[in-house]
Amino acid sequence: MTGERASIDREALASCLANLGLDAWIEPLAGLIDSRLSARAHGDFARWQAALDRIAQYAGDEADGLEEALKELSPWRKGPFDIGGIHIDSEWRSDLKWSRLADAIAPLAGRHVLDVGSGNGYYALQMQAAGAATVIGVDPTLLYVMQFIAVRQFQRDERVFVVPARLHELPLPAKRFDTTFSMGVLYHQRSPIDHLRQLRDTLKPGGQLVLETIFVPGDESFACTPADRYARMKNVWLLPTIAELATWLKRTGYSDVEIVDTSLTTTDEQRATEWMTFESLAEALDPNDPSKTVEGWPAPRRVVVTATSP
Repeated sequence: MTGERASIDREALASCLANLGLDAWIEPLAGLIDSRLSARAHGDFARWQAALDRIAQYAGDEADGLEEALKELSPWRKGPFDIGGIHIDSEWRSDLKWSRLADAIAPLAGRHVLDVGSGNGYYALQMQAAGAATVIGVDPTLLYVMQFIAVRQFQRDERVFVVPARLHELPLPAKRFDTTFSMGVLYHQRSPIDHLRQLRDTLKPGGQLVLETIFVPGDESFACTPADRYARMKNVWLLPTIAELATWLKRTGYSDVEIVDTSLTTTDEQRATEWMTFESLAEALDPNDPSKTVEGWPAPRRVVVTATSP
C-alpha cells in the first residue's frame, strides 16, 4: 500500500453500476467524485488526504501512528469501528439503531441496496455483512466519504461504496434497487414529499423503503417546523407525528406502511467521545427537564418505518 493514494475505486464502481443497469449514473458520479474529492471542494482536503495516505500504509499491520492518523479524520459521528486494533468510539452508538431494525426489515441477502445519507458507511457495511449483493451509499459530506475510504483500506470489497453525492443529483427515476434506506435524512429536507418521491424512484416495483426519522408525539396527523433550531440543529424542517408520516408515505404511492420501531434517543446512544469532542445530545437537552430540547421541543424520538414501492 505504500505510496498509493487512497480513493474511491472508480473502475469497480462503474462495473457495479453497469451490472445494475445504471450506466446513466457512471458519468455523473465520476464527475461528482472529481469535483468533490479535491482541494477545491474543502480547505481541509489536503490534511485529510495526507491522513488517508498514512492510513493506507498501515493497512494490514498495527502501527503506533494509526490512531493519530484516524483522529485526523475526526469527528467520527457514526460507528463504532475497530480498525487495525484501534477502537473508534464514535458519537453515535449506531450499532444500537441497527439492532432495532435489522430483524424487522426484508432480509438483505442477495439484494441490491441504496443507502441515502450514508455518512461514513457504518450502516452500509452492516448491510453488506447481512448479505447484500451490492450497497451504494451516497452522502454529500466529504469528510464522511473520506472516513469510509479509510475504513475500506482494511476491509476491501468491490460490492460496497460511499460516493460524495446527494439523492437529487442522481439520474432518476432508476428503479433498480431492492431496498433503499433513508436514515436520519428526512427532517433535513425542505420538501419531505419530494424526498419520498425520489426514494420511490430508486426502488424496483415491490421494493422496500426503510425510513428512519425524528417524530413528534401526538395521535393526530400534523407536522411542526421549528422557527430557528431543533436540538441546536439549524437544518431541521418538518417534524411529523407518526400518523402524518404514514400519510406522506401513502400519498406518495407507498403501500404496506409498517411502524417497526420507536425509541427515545438517550445520551447513552449519542454522546461526546474522544473521537467526537464537540457538543452532543446532552448539551441539546434542557438541563432542568431532559424530556425537552433547549428550545422547548420534545426531546428527539425516532421512528423506523418500512413501506413497499408501487
